[in-house]
Amino acid sequence: MKYVGALDVGTTTVRFHVIDEQANTVAFFADKIRLLYPEPGHVEIDPDELWRTIVYVIKRTLEESGIKLESIACLGISTQRSTFITWNLKDGKHYHNFITWKDLRADSMVKEWNSSITMKLMRLGSQILYTITRRKRFLACSVFKFMNTQMTLRLLWVLQHVPGLQEAANSGNAVFGGVDSWLLYKLTGKHVTDVSSASATGLFDPFIMCWSGVLINLLKIPLSIFPEVVDTSRNFGVTSKEIFGIEIPILCSMADQSASLFGSRSTQPGSFKITMGTGTFVNVNTGSKPHASVTGLYPLVGWRINDELVYMVEGASNDTGTLIEWAQKIGLINQPDETASIASSVNDTDGVYFVPAFSGLQAPINDYSAATGFIGMKPTTEKSHIVRSLLESIVYRILLLYESLCTETCFSYHKIRVDGGVSKNDFVLQLLADLTGLEVERATSTEMSILGVAYMAGLQCGIWKNREDVFQHRKVEKTFKPSQENRNRYQPIIVQWRRALQRLGQWY
Repeated sequence: MKYVGALDVGTTTVRFHVIDEQANTVAFFADKIRLLYPEPGHVEIDPDELWRTIVYVIKRTLEESGIKLESIACLGISTQRSTFITWNLKDGKHYHNFITWKDLRADSMVKEWNSSITMKLMRLGSQILYTITRRKRFLACSVFKFMNTQMTLRLLWVLQHVPGLQEAANSGNAVFGGVDSWLLYKLTGKHVTDVSSASATGLFDPFIMCWSGVLINLLKIPLSIFPEVVDTSRNFGVTSKEIFGIEIPILCSMADQSASLFGSRSTQPGSFKITMGTGTFVNVNTGSKPHASVTGLYPLVGWRINDELVYMVEGASNDTGTLIEWAQKIGLINQPDETASIASSVNDTDGVYFVPAFSGLQAPINDYSAATGFIGMKPTTEKSHIVRSLLESIVYRILLLYESLCTETCFSYHKIRVDGGVSKNDFVLQLLADLTGLEVERATSTEMSILGVAYMAGLQCGIWKNREDVFQHRKVEKTFKPSQENRNRYQPIIVQWRRALQRLGQWY
């Protein structure tokens, strides 16, 4: 019996699973990642602490699995995106902590650049070029804006503010990378990143599949700091025997949402999946062509394996699991799994609406100055109404993204595959089915990023012969059917929620 090791380094948790030839998890362990908030708007992770957590989680899983280490045939890695670090390539020492995708330290730079004459001219020039050539690359560039969630201006910020970093970068000693690139360096000594992770940085051009010379030259970032971009599934090297007591071949490294897309079996154009974790990520497989959006949906690379290049389009809402954690933190709920029953204990929210904007409002609203808040509270408002309004807001945000997908893409959608911690909430999934009019399918495992990299690594090392061989092991736990009656009932409620969005928009 051979096994696959699958590591997922998320925003708040490190997970490691040992998966057998029937795609069953035979052992797993998880541990929390401690987020640091050194200043208002700064969200960091200590790389030394993260490394210790990763090694501890893997070692403990292997020890408790009871299987021989030699039975671990290969390793797949899934990582959070847009969180980055810089380090010295010679000695591996980092210049600063990981700066996470939730960090807002470059917000003033984002606003300044987006309103600059340079950017306005670039957008105008791209619009003219699109009119002449009809190339989607220019359409995407004609509405391009920097975003806090991308690495671009946070990287520029550290180059300007971290002592000695700019000089080290200019001399070729400093390098930059996401969690994936840093982890591969720690495990193998190589400075690489796969195409799916590169495409999520904001510095990679998915239309021509290389680092964007336009942005790099515009921001005056040394090209030497960037990792080599490679295929998603390949031989990345082996783990050091000193770390785990065995050399394990690393055969897959992948951005978490791309891994989730593959793990959910969404490998055909038009396949639709939603991950509900710390944030919500709506992804559609767009096949061999990247999508150019005018509403803020983002073209990304799903994966590249030899001659197979698959793109996906993504819309995101940054606050999902964070809302549940916040509700628990302030004592509104005791445990996350009780929210569905609390919400279902009342027929409606009693006119209460919640705007989920701790990290602003992303596509298609694109208002990063919006405020979070409840509107419509009254003396009759009870805790159950508040909890229900919070859960409903998660679905309303997804509905906005779904409407953008329907407008901008030519696919016909019939089913949504869901994963992530919040996908365990039956109230949320039933409402999602009702409001979109689509079936919502939840698998027995919600760890799609884990399964995605396990599948890819296992295919690469021959544990499974082909994709049909591995996908047959995916099992559906529950399918939620849409209710037209409920959809009709919610139409005026959604209108009111949109009014709440307008009231709390552009607050700061």
